[in-house]
Amino acid sequence: MTDAPLLDVKGLNVTFPTRDGGIFHAVRDLGFTLGRERLGIVGESGSGKSMTGRAILRLVRPPGKVIADHINLEGQNLLDLSERDMRKVRGQRISMVMQDPKFSLNPVMTVGNQIVEAYRLHASVSKKQAKQKALEMLEAVAIRDPERVFRAYPHEMSGGMGQRIMIAMMLVPDPEILIADEPTSALDVSVQGDVLRIMDKLVKERGMGLIFISHDLNLVSAFCDRILIMYAGRVVETCEAGKLHEATHPYTRGLLNSLPRLDEPRERLDVLQRDPSWSA
Repeated sequence: MTDAPLLDVKGLNVTFPTRDGGIFHAVRDLGFTLGRERLGIVGESGSGKSMTGRAILRLVRPPGKVIADHINLEGQNLLDLSERDMRKVRGQRISMVMQDPKFSLNPVMTVGNQIVEAYRLHASVSKKQAKQKALEMLEAVAIRDPERVFRAYPHEMSGGMGQRIMIAMMLVPDPEILIADEPTSALDVSVQGDVLRIMDKLVKERGMGLIFISHDLNLVSAFCDRILIMYAGRVVETCEAGKLHEATHPYTRGLLNSLPRLDEPRERLDVLQRDPSWSA
């Protein structure tokens, strides 16, 4: 990681009002930095992983509230930008790949038109130039026949192809940071490996920062450089990915002990015991 981080988040809080007049804290006083590296964020469902990614891009809509000391993108606080200026950040400087391409791709537009539209939104180029860039990007994500896929509709694609198309679309404007929210959870294991290799190759070649959101501890420990472990909206532990199994926080240890292991077969897996103090 470089001395000057691409992204510096401090004191991030995301809240929502409840029906009984209270406040639900989805993210609590979160802080981290991101360099040109692969940063994993893991935790159970509801721990605040995805909400953190959305908050960085200011995609949390009312009545939700995002408050932070700062969300600095190379020194510029994103909270100070107008909505118009944030549209220039989304996609062009920070892109986000969602979990399931079926809900992210427009079913009535061809794949090529969607990628061209995403590119021309941030670049002053002709349709011909945008098409060439789209074809190059489809080829970069290991799609064998980019011309055919360019003309196809999303429903004609498999889940793995759809996710590759989403990665191509998000990376075509050459962003500095990619947020990948459970990008492989809906894919077969063999396809997962292909998608991860593509992302890894593109991130390394472009010198990008990657925030990889997942609930799969083993996957993140094998793919990322650093890991943030979240519980109830808080980061309870940060560790190097290669040393995840040396983690010391009881929550992290509980998650690890609840996973099946081929090298240590057990009749029963441990049940995670939660402590109220972890979310205090």
